[in-house]
Parts: sequence; C-alpha cells; structure tokens
Amino acid sequence: AGYYGDGLNAIIVFAACFLPDSSRTDYNYVMENLFLYVISTLELMVAEDYMIVYLNGATPRRRMPGLGWMKKCYQMIDRRLRKNLKSFIIVHPSWFIRTILTVTRPFISSKFSSKIQYVNTLAELREMIPMEYVHIPDSIVKYDEEKCIKRRMRTSCLSNDPEMASVEQE
Repeated sequence: AGYYGDGLNAIIVFAACFLPDSSRTDYNYVMENLFLYVISTLELMVAEDYMIVYLNGATPRRRMPGLGWMKKCYQMIDRRLRKNLKSFIIVHPSWFIRTILTVTRPFISSKFSSKIQYVNTLAELREMIPMEYVHIPDSIVKYDEEKCIKRRMRTSCLSNDPEMASVEQE
C-alpha cells in the first residue's frame, strides 16, 4: 500500500472481505497457500519496520479467518518479521475480533499485543498513516460511510430527545 517514515517502512493492507468463503470445499488448501503467498511477499517487501492494516469492515462472518488459522500464521511468521512489525491496525473491529484477541492475549507475546490498535473509522486511520497509496476497497468505503451516518443519526437522536439529553449530562 505504500511506505511511511523515511521511505523504507512498508504499509501492508489486508482486506478480509476478499478472503474465500469458508464453505468452499478447498478452503483449507486456499487459506494455506494464501498465507504462504503473504509471508513470501512480506519477506520480499519488508526491509525495515512495517505495519499491517487489517480492513475488517464489510466482511461477512463466513469470510473471517478462523482462530486456528490465525494462530498458525502467527507461529509460522519468522522472528525478524515479528520483530519488525511496528503496528497491527484493525479497522472496523467487530465484537468477534475484539473478543478473540482478548481471549488469546494471555497466549501471545505482550510485545505483539501492544502493537495491536483498533480504529473505528477510515477518518481515524487517515490521522495515523499516510493514505495516498493505500487502496481501500469500495465495499469498505461504503461500510464506513454507512457506519458514520448511523453514528451521526444516533448522536442526533440522543441530543434531540430531552430524556436522553439529561442522561448524557449526568
């Protein structure tokens, strides 16, 4: 997706909405080879520090990678790649992702856990990283816009409801 800092620090974007559907008969084979492709690409691209931006929005549950797959990926990543990862940003984290990471926190290194950041909107992501080379899929942009509209409507409804406004002030 581009680079940050002095130009050697890669930004890797991973859009979960493009993962294969878990109902595929060859799902395990596809996921195994996808992981190997990602690792080989990382090894070629990453000379120094890097960050991963995981786009979770607009991803149906059947396309989410399973806990076993994520654990296997983490274990297979070379020490150099784990060490050089400076930030793992999860955009539009679902309750499922947050729960999985909370439950697995005791089993993963505290160094890795400290690199995880949750970002609720693309606007927040723009504040954190340079976005000129980051391609955000249309489905995720639409998801973000819909989420922001719902949030604004909820906020607007709360401020227009005298009963809710008094609750907010307390």
